[in-house]
Amino acid sequence: MHVLILGGTTEARRLAETLHGGPVRVTSSLAGRVAAPRLPPGGVRVGGFGGADGLARWLREHRVDALIDATHPFAGTISFNAAGAAAATHVPLLALRRPSWAAVDGDDWHPVGSLAEAADALPALGSRVFLTTGRMGLAAFAHLDGLWFLVRSVDATEPPQPRETRVLLDRGPFTLDGERELLRRHRIDVLVTKDSGGAATAPKLVAAREAGIPVLVVRRPPVPAGVPVAAGPEEAAAWVRHFSG
Repeated sequence: MHVLILGGTTEARRLAETLHGGPVRVTSSLAGRVAAPRLPPGGVRVGGFGGADGLARWLREHRVDALIDATHPFAGTISFNAAGAAAATHVPLLALRRPSWAAVDGDDWHPVGSLAEAADALPALGSRVFLTTGRMGLAAFAHLDGLWFLVRSVDATEPPQPRETRVLLDRGPFTLDGERELLRRHRIDVLVTKDSGGAATAPKLVAAREAGIPVLVVRRPPVPAGVPVAAGPEEAAAWVRHFSG
């Protein structure tokens, strides 16, 4: 049985580790947006497929028996391409999505539907921004000249980006003590994040709650209709084993 994992996330790598060495042949596909990704075991390919048609062609040519979309919750285009390709080839498709974050008592969350909405809401909430939405979306904030931004990213950023920007190159998981110190040292008074879920980057939310800092949370896009969802690698591995017999 050949399984293609559309990856790039911690959950995708853990799924590949769980399946590797067994009767299932695993190929992980990475988008190639990170310069030095942590490679999973098994086969690895890097780069796009050329839309839903290109992915469908790859599934046929490489005799893929099951497809798992374990991409980032905000990688919406590839998720819909996966749904289209799976439908065209009759290959079973599963979405592996870490659960969303949930606000608790003491949180001052402001949910928004997009980065553009977050940029519109920012000036009313603070002036020293901790922006953790990734380097690909900086253009949405580039016009906000009156604010100071601390941008955390795995790779170096590129313009357009806000005029007053300091870039912190780092990769999770992050500790609560580290996030507390970061907010204090840079005098952060508002946090912007995507609802990526998971534990690796959640400590910033706790640190913001403790400091009484408002948080703009960009809601994640929906999974394509009709696609079953697994909440973790073990559940996804059980789904694979069901098809492998």
